[in-house]
Amino acid sequence: MRIAVTGSIAFDYLMQFPGTFQEHFLPDKLDKISVSFLVDSLRQERGGCAANIAYSLALLGERPLLSGSVGKDFEAYRQALDKTGVDTSGVRVAEDDYTSSFFANTDRKGNQICSFYTGAMRFARAISVAALSLNRGDRVVISPNDPEAMVQYAAECRETGIPYLFDPGQQIIRLDGPSLVECAKGAEILILNEYEMEMFKKKTGLGNRAVENLAEALIVTLGENGSMIYADGRTIPVPIVPPKQVLDPTGVGDAFRSGLLKGMVRGLSWETAGRMGSLAATYVLETEGAQKHFYTLSEFIDRFEAVFGKSGETAKLK
Repeated sequence: MRIAVTGSIAFDYLMQFPGTFQEHFLPDKLDKISVSFLVDSLRQERGGCAANIAYSLALLGERPLLSGSVGKDFEAYRQALDKTGVDTSGVRVAEDDYTSSFFANTDRKGNQICSFYTGAMRFARAISVAALSLNRGDRVVISPNDPEAMVQYAAECRETGIPYLFDPGQQIIRLDGPSLVECAKGAEILILNEYEMEMFKKKTGLGNRAVENLAEALIVTLGENGSMIYADGRTIPVPIVPPKQVLDPTGVGDAFRSGLLKGMVRGLSWETAGRMGSLAATYVLETEGAQKHFYTLSEFIDRFEAVFGKSGETAKLK
């Protein structure tokens, strides 16, 4: 089984603000915001939702096929992904543009204010899922990308019968209600964080139960409170894995998706797959940057069993 990961591939510019954003917003002046945050640090890292997901999947022993549009500055990034075990043959290079850029300012409570420059990602709509030579036994991840491309990929997956995970992420702001519903209702999994869940309901006019019924499974991540999986008529709480240290939340959600997918493609239960997502997310939280963590599959399993105990399911991962 192959996992094709579509979405953004970007350079991350990560900043740290020593205070809290909340202290600098006036509730009665939110219609006239004019603030500037003096940050203590700035780092450039490899990022982008699709690349982050693919990176952690490779650490978990998969060989994910990465698909996205990048610029002429991508070659060193490609070499790093190739070395990790990511198949970058699905990446298209726009020689007259630059790779997308993500700007994230994080306060001391882990809250983030982010912006994203599209760059070469706008050409993603020219890529076809059908051209990736996938079959019905494979899976596609539709993560934040050029909005038109996301709608197109979902339609192609439905037409070809290839299961897909729909992860609108930050692009939930750019996608209209009908498009969100259309993409979600054919998905194997719809995954959102708690803020995105509220935005999804607002833009579609749907209630909790209606959103749950769109895809085969709905997963809502809740930050430090873990996540909830709504599948097979059940509500399954998933706990977090306590981090050894907290350095940077950027890319944590992407890693959660990687661990979850690893469990799914190995036929594990929702409980175990969700917990694998939690552990994969914690590895990122403990490092600075979305692709600075590293572990072998054996190390991952050992830590998983140390936290959650041994089971017959983890034996399937070896």
